[in-house]
Amino acid sequence: MKACEIMDKLFALSDERDFSNTCDTLKAGNSDVETEKVAVSMFATPDVVRQAKKWGAQLLIVHEPTYYNHMDEHSDEKLECEKRKFIEDSGITIYRFHDHPHYTTPDIIAAGQLRALDLKGTIEYTDVFDLVRIHLDEPITPVELAKSIEERCGIKHLKICGSRNAKCTVVSGMFGTPGRVFEELRSDKCEILLTGEACEWKLGEYARDAAQLGYKKALIIMGHIGSERDGMIYTADLLKKLCPELDVRYFECGEVYTYTDSED
Repeated sequence: MKACEIMDKLFALSDERDFSNTCDTLKAGNSDVETEKVAVSMFATPDVVRQAKKWGAQLLIVHEPTYYNHMDEHSDEKLECEKRKFIEDSGITIYRFHDHPHYTTPDIIAAGQLRALDLKGTIEYTDVFDLVRIHLDEPITPVELAKSIEERCGIKHLKICGSRNAKCTVVSGMFGTPGRVFEELRSDKCEILLTGEACEWKLGEYARDAAQLGYKKALIIMGHIGSERDGMIYTADLLKKLCPELDVRYFECGEVYTYTDSED
């Protein structure tokens, strides 16, 4: 099967909408390459490309940009040019899968994250881009939830802004770095908000002030990769079902941060 045919099957999962200006395009290689092995990851880091090629992948599907801007537009910047040559020399074909999974019902990325979190309750899918709410069967504190996420999703050192020990029953998920996070944080419906990245002086301070003024309000920052990678693991599982004749494997790019207690 050609790489472009594989991507068409994934793209077909999305809702009807205008994708004429999508970032979900070919980033490197040949769209017509005959493909037997597909690698899936969050980012096309040099290490991920090396591992995927060593495994024998013809196609690498990633969620986020390869060249440091949303549309992967090329520039003459030194490191970008070096990375582009490195990828070209590898011979691997790279496609991005970002807009389409966020415009499925349910959102593929959110579905993967919710599967990993395994929170017991009722899921509310909203008409706001990348927003889901989980109405929990049993209340949980932000600290308890953060510890559970660290254990279940393998994320180190989640950050909590605002309430720590208030018993909450509503968890809002806005994974990655979508817009309108501040609107959800300010909503009366929001008690705990999970997101990937956040502006500290804005969202963080709002959550802290709200907690100090007696509101049940917390912001948990998971890191961009930590908040979406389970969605790409879910994508790999979907592709296995769509194309059982393919060998599909998820490759971990790792969190972008390292820490003082890291072994490496």
